[in-house]
Amino acid sequence: MDKMKRQGSVTAQLVRSSADWSHGILTEHSIQNAYHEIIKNAQHYVYIENQFFITATGEYQKPIINTIGAAIVEAIMRAHEEGRKFRVIVLIPLVPGFAGDLRDKGANGTRAIMDYQYKSMFRGEHSISGRLKARGIDPCQYLFFFSLRSYDRLNRTERITKKEERTGVKYEDVQHAQAHEVMNESGITGGAGFDKSEGENMKKDKETFEEEQAEDKPHDQTAEDTIAKDALESGQTVSEESFQGDGELEKENIITEQCYIHAKVLIADDKVAIIGSSNLNDRSQLGYHDSELSIVVEDEDTIETTMDGKPHQASAFAAQLRRRLWREHLGLLPPQELDAKDDPAVKLPGAEGGELEDDSDSDAAKLVEDPLSDELWETWTRQAHGNTSAFRDLFHCIPDDAVKTFEEYDEFLPRKGIKAGHLFDPEMPLEEVKRRLDSVKGHLVEFPVAFLMDEEMAERGLDLNEITESIFT
Repeated sequence: MDKMKRQGSVTAQLVRSSADWSHGILTEHSIQNAYHEIIKNAQHYVYIENQFFITATGEYQKPIINTIGAAIVEAIMRAHEEGRKFRVIVLIPLVPGFAGDLRDKGANGTRAIMDYQYKSMFRGEHSISGRLKARGIDPCQYLFFFSLRSYDRLNRTERITKKEERTGVKYEDVQHAQAHEVMNESGITGGAGFDKSEGENMKKDKETFEEEQAEDKPHDQTAEDTIAKDALESGQTVSEESFQGDGELEKENIITEQCYIHAKVLIADDKVAIIGSSNLNDRSQLGYHDSELSIVVEDEDTIETTMDGKPHQASAFAAQLRRRLWREHLGLLPPQELDAKDDPAVKLPGAEGGELEDDSDSDAAKLVEDPLSDELWETWTRQAHGNTSAFRDLFHCIPDDAVKTFEEYDEFLPRKGIKAGHLFDPEMPLEEVKRRLDSVKGHLVEFPVAFLMDEEMAERGLDLNEITESIFT
């Protein structure tokens, strides 16, 4: 019985989406219930990171059924009536699901998801924004959407190309093998009964390539495999990074991609958090679609802090999780090693080396301490805007607020022959490219709320109709 006694300071409640088909029970949607209750009772802020944002504010947004959006409207209306500073901050991917050209017919499903998201957020009288405007409330004072994007430089030098020729191993295969090493036992190839041979072959290819590389080490030691770390506290800037090759080759290898948000987390008031498998859409929230499991976490270990400049008693778990995420998004953390076996985050509680380094007295930690401070919000919005501008100037990334029609989409893209994610203007001087990348801090960018706003984003047809639409919500 001693083992059953309460241990630790955290209260965790399991919530789920489950039904007859998945678990042989009556439909349960306690995840949606938890989202509702926490959002409606929030007093200061709600922070959401999720792969999707598809929700309704009532019964007039069919086929969308879940009403987490209604809870958001209620929380904002109550804060407005009471004159409280209140923010709902949402981070979602720039493009959900799969990358590709959004003009393609095969992208109709992705456009349908994006269409439902925009109609949940801003577009139409029944969107969250529309409902607030109908009550005389400016949604731009309360509701904010952001995304994440990064840059890097492919280490594809002339020496690497020659190495590929000598070894018969492509550099991309070496990177694939590195990814395999940091995954679980089955790697990226398997589950039950997986074939180990593919992983073993990748390991052999990597070893062959690295043996060849060791001979060139004196020549290659100044060329980093990645410069993405420079958006964080790496102690370096892109302009200070060297490259084994000429400037034109280096420009060809500078790229960007969105940081795909696959998280499913909600944090409110630095008091409570929901973490689990559930997306913010009908499929995860209704109970009778996808089977999901999440945990509501409340920590009785409290810390004295501030909220909007006033004394506030926060839950240690929720506050530290939120602060850690925000520091990463703002570039206020050092880069992580590829091999994370010694990272405190992967250690069991109480294990040696399992405690995060206490840097609560650092300027970065103090900046994110109060989630409603004016200084933090100014930094957050300024960096999101600056990063967005830099990526737009360098890469003309899609989606973008400058693109409101498919005609503008065509005009905005790089000219034919330039690969997606590469520099828009190959003639831009390398020094200017690096200077603009130096200005990127963290990964935070603005979510493009006006993208294709003058177009019908999803075409009804065989793949999107009354029978199939629930697949996309």
